[in-house]
Amino acid sequence: MNQAIDLKEVLERVQDDKELLLELLSIFQEDFQQKRKSLDQFLQSKDSEQIKSIAHSLKGASGNISAKKLHGSFIKLETMAQSKEFDQMNQLVKDIDQQFSELELYTKQLVQQFKH
Repeated sequence: MNQAIDLKEVLERVQDDKELLLELLSIFQEDFQQKRKSLDQFLQSKDSEQIKSIAHSLKGASGNISAKKLHGSFIKLETMAQSKEFDQMNQLVKDIDQQFSELELYTKQLVQQFKH
């Protein structure tokens, strides 16, 4: 199952409240986009503490919506920030951007699916 979120798991978590799920996905996307802008600045300035903080925050948020791939990537990013592996972080952030795009697309599909 190559979906951006584990739908079955997250629906159980929100007790099958699809409106709540869409709201949570929307909040996550806004939060991600704000933090993502800051992430570029912190990568450029090699501020590992700030990178670690953002990764930690988004790790929790992505876990809450069962976005497994993103969650795993933020765990990696947090670990890399801890050990200051800046070279690898840039590639990982590209992967995270791709995973986020998949999540946005999947969210749009869910909006359509839940309307019917």
